Amino acid sequence: MLIGVPKEIKNHEYRVGLTPVSVRELTQLGHKVLMETNAGAGIGFNDKDYQKVGADIAANAEEVFAKAEMIVKVKELQSSELKMLRKGQVLFGYLHLAPDPEQAKSLMDASCVAISYDTVTDARGGLPLLAPMSEIAGRMSIQVGAWMLEKGQGGSGILLSGVSGVAPAKVVVLGGGVAGANAARVAAGMGAEVVVIDKNSRRLYDLDLQFSGSVKTIFATQESVEQYVIDADLVIGAVLIPGSSAPKLVTKEMVKKMRTGSVLIDIAIDQGGCFETSRPTTHADPSYCVDGVMHYCVTNMPGAVARTSTIALNNATLPFVIALAQKGYRQALLDDIHLRNGLNVYFGQITHQAVARDLGFKYEASEKAIAA
Repeated sequence: MLIGVPKEIKNHEYRVGLTPVSVRELTQLGHKVLMETNAGAGIGFNDKDYQKVGADIAANAEEVFAKAEMIVKVKELQSSELKMLRKGQVLFGYLHLAPDPEQAKSLMDASCVAISYDTVTDARGGLPLLAPMSEIAGRMSIQVGAWMLEKGQGGSGILLSGVSGVAPAKVVVLGGGVAGANAARVAAGMGAEVVVIDKNSRRLYDLDLQFSGSVKTIFATQESVEQYVIDADLVIGAVLIPGSSAPKLVTKEMVKKMRTGSVLIDIAIDQGGCFETSRPTTHADPSYCVDGVMHYCVTNMPGAVARTSTIALNNATLPFVIALAQKGYRQALLDDIHLRNGLNVYFGQITHQAVARDLGFKYEASEKAIAA
């Protein structure tokens, strides 16, 4: 198979779909890889690194899209890229379609095969291709939050850890999944007073054991969310419903009641965000203020630590890329239900139930679509 990797063009996005290590694995198996020039240069992977392991270098994205049978990306296609998709071309990357009807419609119109990292599953019910980025975003959210709490950034001027004789900051994490657990881990490690709120009692029990009581766990109700959010210095929104838009757990009224200089970090912004006051931001202009409360809603947070993120992501995605290349997309999808769960668009049809529901589009079961 001829696999193409264009350079990411989203604001301050330096990650790349395949590392030289991944390319070597693919070329050793007899596949061809076409990299857009300088696709990995932003994180220290230059064209010569890719050529040494057998990749060819394309002058531009147009050449990559025109020649490749499968496009491997990190972030969702931007408008200029969507126009280059071909019928039957496989797209493998983060799509986050539930809050993005325009992208979904463009993928349907292109009659491509769009497989989304964020809905691929595993035998334990997890999301193995989303987990590495959730881990990074969770950990990053605390260092970003600590910086945002500084007075110069619009925060209340509170040191996350506190000092002798002065209480630490109150950190509330909404969602106890991979991102939330990692946020709690870093916040507790820095000495903050941490509360994790989740509606899964089993998950709360596991977190209580994991943190040995250093993190308070609270069952999620409207009352508990309101109580702890209003009193927080830093709130991390880490709620995820696979394939669906994130629920709006923090209302505008709650934000109005928070102390001036408090900070909201919305990790769930890729799926629409879990605060009513959230709107997507970029690394170039990451924050804004609503009713005295600072908001940070960057849609590609892990892009700030792009080299770490790229390597971690490739560790997870490479087996699936190899399967798609070795078997062809149709057989690979039929053989692996977990990869098939990642199929969002198939020749003009929405094949993920949650995506179809949130967008109001007709749903076609992936097995039926592939069989047809």
